[in-house]
Amino acid sequence: MANQITTAPDLFTPYKMGNFNLSHRIVLAPLTRQRSYNNVPQQHAILYYSQRTTKGGLLIAEATGVSDTAQGYPDTPGIWTREQVEAWKPIVDAVHCKGGTFFCQIWHAGRVSNSGFQPNGQAPISSSDKPLASQVQADGTDVAQFTSPRRLRTDEIPQIVDHFRLAARNAIEAGFDGVEIHGAHGYLIDQFLKDQVNDRTDQYGGSIKNRCRFALEVVEAAVNEIGGDRVGIRLSSFANYMEAGDSNPKALGMYMGENLNKYGILYCHMVEPRMETASEKVETPHSLLPMRKAFKGTFIAAGGYDKEDGNRAIAEDRADLIAYGRLFLANPDMPRRFKIDAPLNQYIRDTFYTSDPTIGYTDYPFLEE
Repeated sequence: MANQITTAPDLFTPYKMGNFNLSHRIVLAPLTRQRSYNNVPQQHAILYYSQRTTKGGLLIAEATGVSDTAQGYPDTPGIWTREQVEAWKPIVDAVHCKGGTFFCQIWHAGRVSNSGFQPNGQAPISSSDKPLASQVQADGTDVAQFTSPRRLRTDEIPQIVDHFRLAARNAIEAGFDGVEIHGAHGYLIDQFLKDQVNDRTDQYGGSIKNRCRFALEVVEAAVNEIGGDRVGIRLSSFANYMEAGDSNPKALGMYMGENLNKYGILYCHMVEPRMETASEKVETPHSLLPMRKAFKGTFIAAGGYDKEDGNRAIAEDRADLIAYGRLFLANPDMPRRFKIDAPLNQYIRDTFYTSDPTIGYTDYPFLEE
């Protein structure tokens, strides 16, 4: 028999993710874009997402609020009203027309908010009443001020879980292929997961099991509503973004990875330990490999990847798919550029969070231009 030469998979090796046949392993990461006026997705998002769609590619939509208390930034979209669901439909259709698979990231900002974003000017809700220090905005333009949060009562938590359930149902009604639960980067779910924030003494605080309870209840509710084959989750156990760090991130990540298997969810999307904040890489002894091995579904890794790094992670079986954010934002045809080794556009950080419907949004050039 002739020796069979098997080459290691790379970013362009097709992949079957549950019921979805992906033609490559490059994922559009969920990216806050702040161009949904009055929390309603706009027509210009049709062009933005369709520009970044390839046949057989996976896209994850920007963080989308689950209720009128979920918002923490200006002009972020929601999916809790009829108007919002209807506004998402043509955007989703545009992605499907080009053969893409589209998941909606559903989100609650928790204490990363202020009373100006809240109904009746009330305090934001969180796992704790610990305030968040004012921070320079990611784009460096001004300072974000946060209102001290109100600690959720134990009997209120099921209602918040229900908001995520309804958001999952609404996402499917809008045409999305599934949802990604935002459990990362210091927002509400992460505020329960991490012991730097969560100081509760009820069944949602204390032990890792208790701190993970809320996240897993949200997962269970979404799975019961739309099916595990349409549910993913994003986690950042190692990050300390928005003052949400943990004293034992590896144990936290492992507990979540192992326990998510009970719900048969489609994927787990984890942020690399090297991304301690949203934008800076740091040296770290930690890796996602233990979590990758613990979780039985599709594993997506994110955090500061370039093409070579992504190919290596796939070849070494450290992840099934790689999510790209800033590079994909600046290169609507990034998969093609990767394929033919074309140079990449540089991203312009100053225009990430403007509310302009074109600048820094749909005006990055394609290769031909």
